[in-house]
Amino acid sequence: MDDSVLDDLVSTDGIIFDCDGVLIDITKSYNLAIDKTVQYVLENFFQIKDKIRIDSKIIDGFKSSGGFNDEVDLTYAAILSLTAAKKLDKDQHKFIFDVISNADSSGILSVEKYLESLVDISDIKNKLSYPGIRNNNPLYKIFDQIFYGSELYSKLFKQKSQFSENGLIDNDIVILNLQLIQKLKSKFGKNVAIVSGRGLESIRYSLESLLDEFDLKNSAFLEDEPRELAKPNPESLIRSINGMNSKYCIYVGDSMEDFIMAKKATEHGCKVIFCGIIGTSKNPQAKLELFQHNGAKLVLKSINLIPKMLNLE
Repeated sequence: MDDSVLDDLVSTDGIIFDCDGVLIDITKSYNLAIDKTVQYVLENFFQIKDKIRIDSKIIDGFKSSGGFNDEVDLTYAAILSLTAAKKLDKDQHKFIFDVISNADSSGILSVEKYLESLVDISDIKNKLSYPGIRNNNPLYKIFDQIFYGSELYSKLFKQKSQFSENGLIDNDIVILNLQLIQKLKSKFGKNVAIVSGRGLESIRYSLESLLDEFDLKNSAFLEDEPRELAKPNPESLIRSINGMNSKYCIYVGDSMEDFIMAKKATEHGCKVIFCGIIGTSKNPQAKLELFQHNGAKLVLKSINLIPKMLNLE
């Protein structure tokens, strides 16, 4: 970290966090839900039984494009890729990385475009009708039932789950603690907020009372908002910054979508320093290189190092 960044940090008056991979380690929750949903859909919708696992390397590959903040988008892209590989009689593992190398920040649109240049996928798209309306779309419903479990799914969506297993959300590992928030509040006062792709009740389920320590009025929970506001659209971050009346803000995220969103907010006139978190990645070194290659000046292993970075200890 160079001296100019250290000088800038002294001037910051607000901090906003992404949730997944930052406040919560989702390696065994959201990431596992992606794989389980892909396996279920391929077997039950398309009768594909010989299929590869969607591991962290594939997940990180899609996310590095900057267009897959939504885990269900990533799930859909993986299903499209593997069904197309079957149609083309290609090696699934090699083919999915070909798809990843042709993906960009437009997300599923870039995947559909690439695959359509190779093979007819209209039957797959018609069967999944994705994204559609979350409460009615078959892919969203399967993913949400696997992730939330029957009880929480029923509470959130007012529908009965077809699965009886415990929700993978119970595998969330909370990194945040009260001591960390109190240290941040010693510098930022009430200007500590969240802009996350998750919904409010989903975050509350895992963070419990810790969530009330944030400025919820000036936070954004994008699963609850229109799809067009999804990252890397900077509108929600700009709204949060302006709501807190922050003149110079830190945005803490773990993905390229987060980095791009912070950059776009800066281009729209907000002063934002992006702080990348790499410790929850299966390959922290690759994540570090990705951030540095794209010009991120501030990268930490964990949010627990933020107080030291800000000289609050």
